Order: sequence, then C-alpha cells, then structure tokens
Amino acid sequence: MTIPFLDVGAATRELRAELDAACRRVLDGGWYVLGPEVEAFEREYADYCGVRDCVSVGNGLDALCLLLRAAGIGPGDEVIVPGHTFIATWLAVSAAGATPVAVDVDEATGNLDPALVGEAVTPRTAAIIPVHLYGQPAAMDAIRTVGRRHGLAVFEDAAQAHGALYRGKRAGGLGDAAAFSFYPTKNLGALGDGGAVTTDDAGLAERVRLLRNYGSRVK
Repeated sequence: MTIPFLDVGAATRELRAELDAACRRVLDGGWYVLGPEVEAFEREYADYCGVRDCVSVGNGLDALCLLLRAAGIGPGDEVIVPGHTFIATWLAVSAAGATPVAVDVDEATGNLDPALVGEAVTPRTAAIIPVHLYGQPAAMDAIRTVGRRHGLAVFEDAAQAHGALYRGKRAGGLGDAAAFSFYPTKNLGALGDGGAVTTDDAGLAERVRLLRNYGSRVK
C-alpha cells in the first residue's frame, strides 16, 4: 500500500462540484488571466484577512518582490529578514535590488527575534520582513514597535500562514502589507500556483496592480 506524503487531491475531491462549476464559468467567459473570477477572490480574501485590498499575482515570490518594488525599495536599501526561512524571502529582496540582512530567530518559535531586530538597523534599512514560519505568527507587536521607532515598513511573509490568528487578528492584516503564496501545498492551495498582496494602503495596492500588469491600468 502506497501512502502519499501529501494528498493534494483530497481537497479537490471534497470541492469537486464547486471547482467544476468555477472552471465552467472561466471557460465559458473566456477570461483566463485576471478578470471577474480573480476580482471576486480578491474581494473575499481581503475581507477574510480584515484588510482593504488584496492584489493577486503569479506566486508567493512575486508577491514579496512586487510589494518591495511598489514600496520603492531597491538598490542601496537593506531589508531585515529572518536567518531561518524559505529561500524566497531572501530572493525577493535580492530580486528587488535590495540587500537582505539576516537576523537570528527566537529559539522557542523559529521566528524573527524582535530583541535582535533593532541591532541590525542601519541608515540604509528600509523594511523588516517577519515570516510567520510554519503558520505560527511572528511577534508582530514587538516587531512593529521596532519598525515605528526607526520609521521602517513591516511586511509580513505570510506564505505559510493563511488563516493564522495573532491576538485575534488574521495574518495578512498585521503589518503594513503582507505577501501570500497559494502553492498547492499551502493552507489555501491553488490548482497550480498563485500569490497575493494584502494591505490597507490603497496607494501601495494600486502600485502592485500596475506592476503585475506591465504598468497598465487598462487592457
């Protein structure tokens, strides 16, 4: 008997009727990139996370990278990241042209240690990216206190934390913005890949929308 390490088909089987109906809507509508189905998801997911905006993108790495670019972070800037995380957290900073600065994690949680974050801040630091590793939210209150003290943006890497709660508030609405992945193995996995940025900052959300679509607001 073969027991799969992860049965990604289980959720598909459970939701098959709904998924079949959604696929038919997309096929019948002929709109395969963005469009009304994506917009409906963005509205629902923003509401779920308790934020104003959700902007869908290609994958979790794109979400992080476009978020940094939309915030104007690039060459010459430093971004504080956990020393223990999936490589995409670091790669997004590098892809935006900035420099990742590793800070050690709390031994008990595996998440960014807020007591060490302040020591890593330099005049070039532009943002902090705490990661909610394995779905456990980082110590956001303490990290945001450090961010406010130094005038830094705090962007959540919430790729593994869909639905996670921190002091009664969902991941995705705990920082200035957040990046999600919908890779099939995530808590909320796509039939393929996907990502999203969630935020209450309307200007930031609009810049992410422009960046995901070659700078264009219209087709």
